[in-house]
Amino acid sequence: MAKKTKRAPLAAVILAAGQGTRMKSATAKVLHELSGRPLAWYAVRAALDAGASPVVVVVGHQAAAVETALRAALPDAPLRFALQAERRGTAHAVLAARAALRGVTGPVAILSGDVPLLSAATLRLVVSARGRARAPLALATMALAEPKGYGRVLRDGRGRPVRIVEERDASDAEREVQEVNAGLYCADAAFLWRALARVGARNAQGEFYLTDLVALAARRAPAVAVEVDPLEAAGVNDREELARAGQVLQRRRASLLMRAGVTLETPDRFLCDEAVEVGPDVVIEPDVRLRGATRIGAGCRIGQGSVLTDAVLAAGVTVRPYTVIEGPAKVGRGAVLGPFSRVRPGSELGEGVHLGNFVETKKARLGKGAKANHLAYLGDAVVGAGVNVGAGTITCNYDGERKHETRIGDGAFIGSDSILVAPIEIGARAYVAAGSTITKAVPPGALAFGRAQQVNKEGWVARRDAARAAAAGAKPGAR
Repeated sequence: MAKKTKRAPLAAVILAAGQGTRMKSATAKVLHELSGRPLAWYAVRAALDAGASPVVVVVGHQAAAVETALRAALPDAPLRFALQAERRGTAHAVLAARAALRGVTGPVAILSGDVPLLSAATLRLVVSARGRARAPLALATMALAEPKGYGRVLRDGRGRPVRIVEERDASDAEREVQEVNAGLYCADAAFLWRALARVGARNAQGEFYLTDLVALAARRAPAVAVEVDPLEAAGVNDREELARAGQVLQRRRASLLMRAGVTLETPDRFLCDEAVEVGPDVVIEPDVRLRGATRIGAGCRIGQGSVLTDAVLAAGVTVRPYTVIEGPAKVGRGAVLGPFSRVRPGSELGEGVHLGNFVETKKARLGKGAKANHLAYLGDAVVGAGVNVGAGTITCNYDGERKHETRIGDGAFIGSDSILVAPIEIGARAYVAAGSTITKAVPPGALAFGRAQQVNKEGWVARRDAARAAAAGAKPGAR
């Protein structure tokens, strides 16, 4: 029985060196974010999911920033980076990756860094088509009713692709062709380097076009063309196209979550970053925004208009409308937040905690069952289990130079409109009377008053009114 030949692994080249002038931005195009990820991340992720290793990213404009962003987003991926110092076209960009691909002998996928909607399945389709045909090159094409701006795919009498002509170089008849280049290729490594050495710059742009590979392949053996969905191959060139791609990505994300058991009351009014994780039986109301590395446990409910960033919610948490969590922050099982609460970085809210309307926490740890239901600020505070914080209470944590901590023991009761001047400690089961300003430690079980003495002046209003009338009567011309 004949022994099967082991296939060489797939490698990939991502073209991400351009500035993207149509973005009209000081930031390189491939660094603009979609769903919390830089634009180039999506092409890299598609290549990795298709089995590519290594993946070489060709960088140029803001090269260091692009490399830093991708390494941070994909810390364990087999990424390599190649610098295209002088940008002279797409063929020149691929040549810049040759050193990074030393030792690669199998297929090499080539794709642009500005195609966020490309799926790994489509990339695998192009790769497998080349392998089945044993062709030197496979390319993705798409049919467009209005192909303006795209390179046209020209075929011979037998229907085989023999050349791609860029629109600026095309004749009037060639511009009528509706099959266009989708900018996705898979080439045999040996053919790729031989062919790129022969690519010239005899075109209107004076650049080295990667599209010339099709004509060079046709001299040896026909290239293979694979028609793909135009939506997947759509590149991002300006802010409007970035926004349209973002809408598609968000709808895909919403569909994945709903199929996984999440209820989205209005899927088209929901925004979710790629790194977010949502458990089953979560209900998400309209206009919710989930950002960063947010993780939501099973059975939570996220109220309308809420924004969660880098938040970790245990199971059964209720986030009422228009609540903001700015993580890193943790929320324990069964907690209830909002409406209009604000949880700032460093907050840890224990099981069953209640934060009501217009309550703000910052670097605050609240124990099991603690409550602050109205108009309170708890900053740099450790609040024990079962503590009740009354309306209008604030921890004065900043003295103008340094932050100080407030500690409140289990079961304490803090009356409304209290001011706790840190550093300070309120003992377990202590009571603070409403309207108090507390500057000294309160022992466990004690009752603390910190009010100014009340004085009542009886008859004061009548005396004031009489004095005003007398003063008015004494003025010249007064009636």
